Amino acid sequence: MRDHLYVLAPDFTDPAFPGRRFYCWHCALIEGVLAGFPDLAARLDVTRLPWPRPRQALIDRLGEAHQALPLLVLAPDAPDGLATGRHNRLRFIDDKDAILRALHERHGFPEPHP
Repeated sequence: MRDHLYVLAPDFTDPAFPGRRFYCWHCALIEGVLAGFPDLAARLDVTRLPWPRPRQALIDRLGEAHQALPLLVLAPDAPDGLATGRHNRLRFIDDKDAILRALHERHGFPEPHP
């Protein structure tokens, strides 16, 4: 099993803001890092989900409470200290900065410049 990254697919609409189109800037940041290092990104499973909830793929893995994106589900060999949350036996990271840190520590991506 590999780490599995979930991000929002870009270019979505929100009924609360008629006539406007959006992207998730946290997801776009991570997508940019993946695009900049395609050989490293190939080490991850990546799923792009549509914006509307419910997000069944996440509900099936982590329960209804964990649908916020981006989210990285950690493989069993990941150190416990990286996880920001847990659902049953699965550990995950649901914070963009912690995801970037895990990409560096687990997959060799460069660090963000301070």
